[in-house]
Amino acid sequence: MDEYSGGDNERPVRYAARQPILAADETVMGYKLLFRTDVVSHFAWNNSEGTSRTAIEISSLLGLNVLCDNRLAFIHCTRDVLLEDYLSFLPAAKVVAEVGGEVAPDESILKAIHELKRRGYKIALDDFTIDDPRAPLLDLADFLTVDIQQTSWEDILRLTRSYGNQSLGLLAENVETWHEFEHALKAGFHYFQGFFFRRPEMMSTRGIPSNRVTYLRMLQAVSRPEMQWDEIEDLIKKLAALYYRLLRYLNSAAFGIRGEVRSVNQALTILGENELRRWCRLAGAFELSGERPSDLVLAALVRARFGELMQDHVEHGAADLFLLGLLSLMDAILQIPMSLVIDGLSLDADSTVMLVDNAGPLLPLYRLVWALERGAWGAVVRACDQLGLREEDVAESFSSAMGWAQSMTSEA
Repeated sequence: MDEYSGGDNERPVRYAARQPILAADETVMGYKLLFRTDVVSHFAWNNSEGTSRTAIEISSLLGLNVLCDNRLAFIHCTRDVLLEDYLSFLPAAKVVAEVGGEVAPDESILKAIHELKRRGYKIALDDFTIDDPRAPLLDLADFLTVDIQQTSWEDILRLTRSYGNQSLGLLAENVETWHEFEHALKAGFHYFQGFFFRRPEMMSTRGIPSNRVTYLRMLQAVSRPEMQWDEIEDLIKKLAALYYRLLRYLNSAAFGIRGEVRSVNQALTILGENELRRWCRLAGAFELSGERPSDLVLAALVRARFGELMQDHVEHGAADLFLLGLLSLMDAILQIPMSLVIDGLSLDADSTVMLVDNAGPLLPLYRLVWALERGAWGAVVRACDQLGLREEDVAESFSSAMGWAQSMTSEA
């Protein structure tokens, strides 16, 4: 399924995963992209016209702005990608070419990288090690990446001491815990790739921030089977930022309403029950995210939309898969235990056990979600088999969810 096999109607399964890269202050500066098949497999046709057509297609189909939320895209490059100049189809200002450890720095590679630099691409030496044979490329590099799971801390410190004072961005890869993040930061790294920030820190010592309690009450109110409109109107009136966002949304040209919407009551009448539930959940997620990394709300929106797209394809009982996805990272966003996040929310038992204990009948679906996020393609295949899903449908739904989430955040 990973290659074109000749016919125009046959399509490969196109999966793409993005792994966030953060600066020391936890702002997202880019994403490491992982494809189900590498760039060569996507671009490899037997003639130059086919190569160009496929390259342009993959760029427009996946879209770097969608995949990377308008941030830098770190793309692993093999020797063939560099020598055949496949990256020329992607915008130089958005791309960091990651030169893999398997790429020998011979004269042809040096020439190719010089040309990429001339055109404005950034260069990263991926999985750099002590006595790395790619050392001749250091003068051309913008980033050095070090896999902290595969490198001893002794070697890590040697690397950061050797290159930390140069004009290089030192990137620690596969940072999975806050403890590892703190050690890497002290060691001298500037950037950090991994999912450590999606895990709440010191949750037992924290309570719900007082200014966010009302937002959680609103999520609770719109999650009840029977909504109390007066209660929701009162809650929105108490939330100035939400009130403003609602009126701006309804008075935008995109909504197409004649005349100006001035009151919450009028807004609720126009929206209707289903649209109100959705809008309050989305707006609440944005406001609750506060200063936490932008990837958290983006990932929560992807999970929510992907769950919504999967509702007709998987058994989910009484669970609202959109709401489940939205809540699934709320403990990391608020830095409180999930039990406090959902306290008082009208959730079904399956959703509750999934959110609190990562268990229950919805776990297979979330194993699929986690595998998609991490680019663990073998686990994706196994999860699809277990759930009885077609890989083509899952790939399309996940790509669609990423596009939808990016469009939501860009309008926020």
